[in-house]
Amino acid sequence: MKSNNITIFRLYLILILFTALLMTTGCSKYLDQKPDNLLTSDMIWQTRANAEAYLNQVYSYVAANDVDDRYTRLGGSDETSCSVAGVAVRLMTSGNWNAQSNYWQTWGSYYAGIRQSIVFEQNIDRVPDDLLSADLKNQYKHEVLFLRGWFYLELLKQYGPFVISDHLLSLNEDFNQYSRAPLDSCVATINSLMDRAAAGLPESWNASDYGRPTSGACKAVKAQLALLVASPLYNGNPEFKNFKNKDGSMLVPVSYDQNKWKVAADAAKTVIDMGVYKLFTNIDEGDAAFDPYLSFRDLFITNWNDEIIFSTNITGDWYWGHEIRIAPAPGGYNMTNATQNVVDAFYMRNGRTIDDPASGYREKGFVQHDDPAGWGSGRDGVKRGYVAGNSNMYVDREARFYAAILYNGAPVVAAPTIDDRNFYSSPQNVDGRGRVEFYYSGKAGVPVTTRDVTGYLPLKGANPASNTRSNAVVYRPFIHMRYAEILLDYIEALNEYDPASPDIVKYLDQIRTRAGLPGFASIYPEKVGKQAEMRKVIIHERQVELCFEGDRYYTLIRRKMMNDPKIQTIYRMNVTENDNGQGFAFEDYYKREVLQVRYWSDKMYLFPIYQDDLDKDQALIQNPLW
Repeated sequence: MKSNNITIFRLYLILILFTALLMTTGCSKYLDQKPDNLLTSDMIWQTRANAEAYLNQVYSYVAANDVDDRYTRLGGSDETSCSVAGVAVRLMTSGNWNAQSNYWQTWGSYYAGIRQSIVFEQNIDRVPDDLLSADLKNQYKHEVLFLRGWFYLELLKQYGPFVISDHLLSLNEDFNQYSRAPLDSCVATINSLMDRAAAGLPESWNASDYGRPTSGACKAVKAQLALLVASPLYNGNPEFKNFKNKDGSMLVPVSYDQNKWKVAADAAKTVIDMGVYKLFTNIDEGDAAFDPYLSFRDLFITNWNDEIIFSTNITGDWYWGHEIRIAPAPGGYNMTNATQNVVDAFYMRNGRTIDDPASGYREKGFVQHDDPAGWGSGRDGVKRGYVAGNSNMYVDREARFYAAILYNGAPVVAAPTIDDRNFYSSPQNVDGRGRVEFYYSGKAGVPVTTRDVTGYLPLKGANPASNTRSNAVVYRPFIHMRYAEILLDYIEALNEYDPASPDIVKYLDQIRTRAGLPGFASIYPEKVGKQAEMRKVIIHERQVELCFEGDRYYTLIRRKMMNDPKIQTIYRMNVTENDNGQGFAFEDYYKREVLQVRYWSDKMYLFPIYQDDLDKDQALIQNPLW
């Protein structure tokens, strides 16, 4: 979906304007027709159904390029690792890639999405007025403006400055004249598109229109963009001093501009001040008492709530469904593994980090009783918190930990009946809870999966109504932007230019309160107002609150933190040690071991442009160091 790539334009202009009418509901009838019945470009704009199908095709690039198996979620950062050793993300993190590798080369597909957004904008008025009202035509035009800006932002995040085009190119066009635009022009283009889109979009939609952008989504994109260009990657980065077009024009300014942080903070505050969004809690679902576990868990499985700013409505399929990939064996694939790195990031219930001597964290021994204050059994009847026999490593952790991490001995979630849960347990562990067995001889152990498991799986987004045993995966919203991220964007930017502002702790505490944690100043008063200390705190909070949502990768990228050896060293539990029949209560299992020391080169802060695209457009220059 992002901005359009001129070299890709050439390919798409040669194709019939609508060769693949939709990868969404309602398009299969067209794909199944014989060639002589395929729609022509004129036919598309003769009916409302065809025109709206074309709009859905533009939307399809959003989900197609931002799915769970993307590098941002599958193992590109220190929060996850893909258990399948030969996949592209493992090759990338081993340094085994170049401009011809074609790993996640979304450059072309973003440009295809942009091109189709332009086609739609230029042709939607051709639909007869008695079939599609002027108001709907106007609405749809503003939607595609948002989508075009969205594609441009995603392109900037992955590749850096891009080629700008606001019109369709002819077959006789000299494509070699199109070079990449300077960063400031890219930013102005995205902001302009979002301003134009916001002018014709509402603050909220009725249920039938969930998934469409709103004026708030446009403002949130501007906030994301502003934070990106204020961050060290694009703000005073000396490594970009030779990042120039062939004519010598600079693509990224190398001088530092403190005011960019203020622009970013102001952009995020604009979204906050709308008063449209709020942090979701279980009270919004009708519960009488606040429950931090349900509040965090259900945010990701509740169809439209006031925290979601922009999402795609998704129903899981059998193989690539989110729950299947993150579910343990024997029902799931153990594919997307959480790392020990992210497990260690979660706070204790008292609001302290595990390395704080006052936190009460222990690594040795096993708890002798079920969690007496672990938010009960919940309305879904599944025990939360820790259970007797768990390692003390997982005792008295914060609510988000239990909602986001599946660890050795924790009950499975996507198994609705007692029989389904027992399916995950060995005979000696059958108790109706389905405690996952990551130890060597367990049902989800190394010999069963024959993969590089870490001893952890993500739980975030897993729906208790799903049944991974029978591959029955139910609806969940795929959230692209949510309000908690905007709060974090705001306080991160604010801390960089006004570290004494009381808003920093105010909005940090809103997130901590939803997580069931005490106020930050009551725990660490000595850090409040100290810019360097609070910078670490805010980035840490992003790591926890936004885990497994793709944010961690881009935070480390824009902050230029990927070259930190601590981040490149990925840890897991000692999953290959034989448990000698001791099961969960096996001390040697709970020892950190290095899974992978990942390769890093600073050229990897930006993806390479695929060499084939460079060959087709001689004005394009490759990203630095590739």
